[in-house]
Amino acid sequence: MTLHGDKRVRPTHPTVALRQARQHLIESGQCPSGLVDERLARSWARSMAAGLAPTGRAQPVEHPSSGTLRQVLASNPELLAHSRPVMEYLFEQVRHSQSVVVLADRHGMLMHTLGDPQFVSKAERVALTRGASWHEAHRGTNAIGTALAEGMAIEVHGGEHFLERNSFLTCAASPILSATGELLGILDISGDCRAGHAHTLGLVSTAARMIENRLLVATCKRHIRLHLHRDPEGIGSVAEGVLAVSPDGWIVGANRAALAQLGLRSADVGATPLAQVLDARLDDLLSHHRRRPQQPLPLRERGGSLLFALVQVDAALWPGTSPAGPARLQAQPVADATPSLADALARLDTGDARWRAAADKARRVAGKPIAVLIQGESGVGKEVFARALHASGPRHAGPFVAINCAAIPENLIEAELFGYVPGAFTGARKQGSPGRLREAHGGTLFLDEIGDMPLALQTRLLRVLQERSVTPVGGSQAVPVDFALVSATHCQLMQAAEQGRFRQDLYYRLNGLTVHLPALRERSDFLPLTERLLADLAAEQALPQPAQLAPELIAPLAAYAWPGNLRQYASALRTACALLAEGEDTITWSHLPDDLQHALQALQAAQVGSAMPPEVDMGAERADAPTRRAAAAVSGSVAGAGAMVPLNLQQLSRAAIDQAVQAAGGNLSQAARTLGISRQTLYRKLAAQKA
Repeated sequence: MTLHGDKRVRPTHPTVALRQARQHLIESGQCPSGLVDERLARSWARSMAAGLAPTGRAQPVEHPSSGTLRQVLASNPELLAHSRPVMEYLFEQVRHSQSVVVLADRHGMLMHTLGDPQFVSKAERVALTRGASWHEAHRGTNAIGTALAEGMAIEVHGGEHFLERNSFLTCAASPILSATGELLGILDISGDCRAGHAHTLGLVSTAARMIENRLLVATCKRHIRLHLHRDPEGIGSVAEGVLAVSPDGWIVGANRAALAQLGLRSADVGATPLAQVLDARLDDLLSHHRRRPQQPLPLRERGGSLLFALVQVDAALWPGTSPAGPARLQAQPVADATPSLADALARLDTGDARWRAAADKARRVAGKPIAVLIQGESGVGKEVFARALHASGPRHAGPFVAINCAAIPENLIEAELFGYVPGAFTGARKQGSPGRLREAHGGTLFLDEIGDMPLALQTRLLRVLQERSVTPVGGSQAVPVDFALVSATHCQLMQAAEQGRFRQDLYYRLNGLTVHLPALRERSDFLPLTERLLADLAAEQALPQPAQLAPELIAPLAAYAWPGNLRQYASALRTACALLAEGEDTITWSHLPDDLQHALQALQAAQVGSAMPPEVDMGAERADAPTRRAAAAVSGSVAGAGAMVPLNLQQLSRAAIDQAVQAAGGNLSQAARTLGISRQTLYRKLAAQKA
């Protein structure tokens, strides 16, 4: 059992100890101490007390009528409304993994599910379906019921389930809390235990936080809201803290991140004045908001740590807090003309000129009937950019519906996009489906990897864009739709259109404005970007403060080509932060994954070899961009810091060259670019190896 609480996550129990504990439980009716986690033992004990037997069936419980289920759904409208978009996004991440995403109410009744068709039939055999109760008293130890009982995020795997009939499942669940700490429901991913993934619990916990943040903003509109983070760029992210403050300065709502940032508990909400935790007066915050409504304000919490706060108020309810008029704006300094930090795109801006130019162009067309096409290599952050563009535009309150055209099977993509009427085809849901295009009504539709859409579907999509209406599969009635369209691809769509692999007329519809996001190796903001990523990871992993890179790591990391771009770099930093021991805050070589260590050391060896006097030539002056950026990073931050050079430089240099040539398929020009040396230098090194 894996649990999230105030302590670090514990590993899953060894299989032998778990089997011994279950055998003892079956034979004696008691759970032996020391073999399993105490919280699992408590859950098993509660299951026994409820009259359940490990080898028996679930506790007989009357299945609720459709009227009862409707009553439960009607009692949780805001929870359902704000959970559905997050569940859809979450399901996209785990699609085709033999799993189902579940939302349960505070009593363990399942209200909404999204699942792989292949797994849903298995789930239904154990009543993992809408209207069923998964309270511990009815189903024994399971992630939903045990998360309710323990009040924390939990993962229950295989034989850790109390009922043996549920042992084919692996389940991860996280509570969803209100702004005052009240338990609202449970978000869960359940799947086949043979396909379990170590990151599922973290994924569910992050999604639950997203729902909590959406609920807090929606339910606290009548209050003043403070959005908090250690870095101004973190405001607006899932890691931000959010406080709701009453007109007389009392904290009346907070999300988990805000409680952690300010050292508060849920019980402190409603009983703590803002001035007790932040060195700021509410009048001063509102005054700053009137003058600079979109600029975060640096504040000190009472412990001395620096936080940035952005004030948000409803101008209709707080007329005295609306931004200053033109006369006051004229009195502002020229520096106030810089991009707003409250803009979601600006919060992602860490200084690269090409990225900023793309954001500026996209921002200008937000709200206009102009489609945006985002191009860039895999991993550069195209979806993150699209989400920020949506959040920065006038449709930000509407849904953001993301569809990965490459991830949906060709035989399902039509029904997925356009929806279907009841009984449209074998296996269709009785109630039909609206389809993703209709779900985007009033918001933004994001078509990722649009270049992989089948040609037949391109024709239907083109008709939708022309007529602004959708006809579901099996239906004859067109339904009007209104959404902003953003597409993304790593392919050259124009070339694909010229070759007949993509419809030219659809290409021109999508290409209202094309922006290109630079690869990580091409960006000039490596250090500030790293700082932002580390700040986000500190909040994600509940670190006491953001980690920092050891000086000797900066140059190698900046010089590396990062074929997976931001996705790969963020993953490497996430792993490094997770490997930090208690009390450590500096990432060193030992914290990097082994494969990345080897790649960086090989790159260093090749660069050191190419810098030796006998190897210098005119081609060396055309150094690769990552090499120049690494030099800039060192001179700008850790001048004079020595980089780690491997002991056996000759062997490592030879291995690096062989690996680069092999990876490039024998293309020596590409291999030289990967190594950061000139082609002539590579020729000489290869000749020296053969000599």
